[in-house]
Amino acid sequence: MKKYLINNNSDTLLIFFTGWGCDEFEFEHLEAKSDVLLLYEYLNLDLDFDFSKYKKFNLLAFSAGVFVSSIFNFDKYNINNINKKIALDGNPYLFDECLGLSKEIQDLLYNITIETADEFAKNYLIKTPLEQKNFHNSKRSLESSKAEFDSLKKLYLNNKQNIKDIFDKVLFGEDDVIFNVSSQKEFYKERLHLVKDARHNMFFRIKSYEEIFDEL
Repeated sequence: MKKYLINNNSDTLLIFFTGWGCDEFEFEHLEAKSDVLLLYEYLNLDLDFDFSKYKKFNLLAFSAGVFVSSIFNFDKYNINNINKKIALDGNPYLFDECLGLSKEIQDLLYNITIETADEFAKNYLIKTPLEQKNFHNSKRSLESSKAEFDSLKKLYLNNKQNIKDIFDKVLFGEDDVIFNVSSQKEFYKERLHLVKDARHNMFFRIKSYEEIFDEL
């Protein structure tokens, strides 16, 4: 996987497992008080990063990043004191037909083209005029995103038995059409908080990472 560090000279680190197809540019509008380590492009689970300077950790995972963080070996990096763990619009069982991505949605995601990307965003990712105004996509190529999608399927197949449901709180857009919201209610139960008038990507209605942890 790739990484990008936002260094605010803090002793607290927010570890952010971003979603499929994402990169650091997609979230560059978000302000942060702590340091933020953005992780993306999950072609493997390898991570070269020194966590030893940090005293506190928070965890944020979005979409496919919910699955990746659920199989990530935090103990390997001596990360055993995560304060808050929040998931956005995702499920650890990413390729489960009920809890994760249906076959129809998988085909839709895998076959996005340059010509259909904007329409896909309007119909599946964002909803409000504010989100449409602020929306900007990652700078990754469609080829890299397809390679990542194939990798995620392999990671899921090879690590399904290692999946851990680790999140304290989960935020879901009530109008998310990437995942089945009714299934998420059954899976997460009281941990699930629905965000009104939101689809799959809520980042373009907020200004900072702190807003997420204060609940959207």
